[in-house]
Amino acid sequence: MAYSWDKSLETGNLTIDTQHKSLINAINELLEACSQGKGRNELSKTLNFLQDYVVKHFADEEMLQIKSSYPDYKAHKEKHESFKVTVKNIADEFNEKGANIQMVAKVNTSVGGWLINHIKTEDKKVAAHIMNKK
Repeated sequence: MAYSWDKSLETGNLTIDTQHKSLINAINELLEACSQGKGRNELSKTLNFLQDYVVKHFADEEMLQIKSSYPDYKAHKEKHESFKVTVKNIADEFNEKGANIQMVAKVNTSVGGWLINHIKTEDKKVAAHIMNKK
């Protein structure tokens, strides 16, 4: 199931939204490759991208929270740290066992599903706070 960008995912913050789109596109590219029987080759590329990009994205997002004195910064950061561990664990499993359909499913649910939920709940709160501070 590919993820579609729609209004429910928009935070109203251009930086955050642009980065979210990049993350969702990476997951969608993996899912598309799977539908063409090329998922195993794409999995390594996607996991490498996700490991690097979530660090950058979360750092950018957390900087915006600090600058705007976001009251739930600590809890939000903890969610980010937990997610980084999830992505690392999936990448470690991939490096140890190689690609398989279960691995692709994990990326889809544990990464894609988490990301969509996080955007709709937590990141929208952050963006609203930042907008109210301006």
